[in-house]
Amino acid sequence: MILAAGQGTRVRPLTKYLPKPMIPILGKPVMEYLVEHLAQYGITEIMVNVAHNHHKIEQYFGDGHRWGVEIGYAYEGAMEHGEVLPKPLGSAGGMRRIQDFSGFFDDTTLVLCGDALIDLDIGAALYEHKSKGAMASVVALDVPLAEVQNYGIVVADGSGHIQSFQEKPTPADAKSTLASTGIYIFEPEVLDLVPPESVYDIGSQLFPQLVAKKLPFYAQKRFFNWIDIGRVSDYWAILQRVLRGEVAQMNMPGREVKPGIWVGLNTAIPWDQVSIEGPVYIGSSVRIEPGATIVGPSWIGHGSHIRAGAKVVRSILFEYTRIAADMQFNEMIVSPTYCVDRSGQTLYRGDETAQLRWGDARA
Repeated sequence: MILAAGQGTRVRPLTKYLPKPMIPILGKPVMEYLVEHLAQYGITEIMVNVAHNHHKIEQYFGDGHRWGVEIGYAYEGAMEHGEVLPKPLGSAGGMRRIQDFSGFFDDTTLVLCGDALIDLDIGAALYEHKSKGAMASVVALDVPLAEVQNYGIVVADGSGHIQSFQEKPTPADAKSTLASTGIYIFEPEVLDLVPPESVYDIGSQLFPQLVAKKLPFYAQKRFFNWIDIGRVSDYWAILQRVLRGEVAQMNMPGREVKPGIWVGLNTAIPWDQVSIEGPVYIGSSVRIEPGATIVGPSWIGHGSHIRAGAKVVRSILFEYTRIAADMQFNEMIVSPTYCVDRSGQTLYRGDETAQLRWGDARA
């Protein structure tokens, strides 16, 4: 089960036109990496609950045959005043609706959030779940004490049996440093605890029930890469890591024409008149004018246009972004309609108070 119905409000404006699982990393949606990872472990039946901008997920992934899996979709919404409106049912409520509809969750089920990159050993996690006789398991990751306030914290005894949860505690109040990664393993009977046709959340509502009833509910402390896009600043930081080659199995597309510089097809770059310091990826049909400078780690999306004298430093340009002449964009995410700095401050094209000028390269 991939949870993909949320609005992604904390990463706006990246999710203004995209559902969060479709946010691109190296030109691929985050959710595509998840689907590939599941397929590697032989998990071939995948349900996805969708709501906001659902058609973008459905059109991209289709029935899943490209990845050797089957993908189904459960839309959460309703017709009101002649218009179809998304109405997410919560992570648990969406699963209960699917179960009531078809009984799909008739076996051990892995539940993932559609907006995180992981390299979890799924086989080992399933083995531990089964060997403990767990009804539900939470895959957790040890985090530094100073960072606990960014996560939901799992409190468990020596055997891993979960005693309680703390939502973003201060370091002084934290009873544990185990952070929930939003990766769960459920047996079918877990969904019997979820009221039908209700908005119901896994973390804040279902899990307290499991604890209160003293059911076999365990935390698994695992060591793996878990890269969560919780905020715009996270997305910028993730792209910096990926472009520097710090995340395994995420290779730069295109052809490496100079050390640390990769390009796609059909680019117009006067190499002897520009300054490009890698790691940088330059997508297909990108035009870079003489006098421009790019400092990596940077990603220049396909169809973009960097005008003469412009400087792009440690930034991400989405496709078809034009940077105006002599403008400097430093540590930013830029699209044809908006730009966001690494802390999440947003400017929109046409804002007369903005000092920066950029636009749509197709115009």
